[in-house]
Amino acid sequence: MRYLMTTGQNSRQADEALFAEMGAFIEEMTAAGILIATGGLEPGGVKVTSVGDEITVTDGPFVEAKEEILGFALVEVSSHEEALEVSRRFRRIVGDGDSVLHRVMGP
Repeated sequence: MRYLMTTGQNSRQADEALFAEMGAFIEEMTAAGILIATGGLEPGGVKVTSVGDEITVTDGPFVEAKEEILGFALVEVSSHEEALEVSRRFRRIVGDGDSVLHRVMGP
C-alpha cells in the first residue's frame, strides 16, 4: 500500500539537530524499503482549472501561510497502521503541526 503524507509548518526550528534526526529517519526508512520519495514544495504553486474547453492558470498562494503544504513523503507500507506509525515518528521529530495522510490508489 502506498501513502502520501503532506505537511505544513512545524513548531520545531530548523537547525543542525533537526537535520541530523531527519537524515537518520530518512536513511532508516529508505534502507527498510518504505520511503519512495520525499521533498519540500516551493511556496505558492499554480492552480490549473478546467471548465469545459477552457483552461485557466492562476498563480498562488491560495491559502493562509499556516495552512500551506510545504513538504511530502511517499511511502510503501503493508498496512494503514504502519503508515500511521511512520507519520507519528515524523511528527515526533518535527514538533507541533499537522500532517495529512492519503492512501494512493492504484498499482
